Amino acid sequence: MIDNTLPLFTPAETVPVAEPNRITVTPVADEDRISFWPQRFSKVPQWIILEPHIFAWMDRFSDDYSGGIWNFYTLSNGGAFIAPEDEDNDLRWSLFNKMNGNGAELSSEAAGITVCLIAYSHHACRTGCNAMTAHYYRLRDYALEHAECHGIMRLID
Repeated sequence: MIDNTLPLFTPAETVPVAEPNRITVTPVADEDRISFWPQRFSKVPQWIILEPHIFAWMDRFSDDYSGGIWNFYTLSNGGAFIAPEDEDNDLRWSLFNKMNGNGAELSSEAAGITVCLIAYSHHACRTGCNAMTAHYYRLRDYALEHAECHGIMRLID
């Protein structure tokens, strides 16, 4: 017997098909930045030191970093991260992890994801907090879908 059934929906090449399990990122509005850390990380001991630790990791990984404004983001899977501001979306950060000998040139978003993953991992290990571990894995899941996944993973390996 030959199966002559057609699929219920065959999209044309010009019709985008939504990916239902894709993690989406949303910028946090300026007026909501004040509640970003306590709203998402209040179950994590010493959450107040996460932001300065992220800045310190960026300083350690990038010779070009000298402070600046960071943007805040939430993820549709409950994750969150921050990244150096890049109004024109054309900045490239040269990062190098002396602990594993790996480097990569990344966008601001990917650089922020990288240093947040490092900071989250270290904080989870230091505090033994399952909530912090969950934050790490939510962000890591997004990083695995990111266009710059290979660079991010090389740096955090």
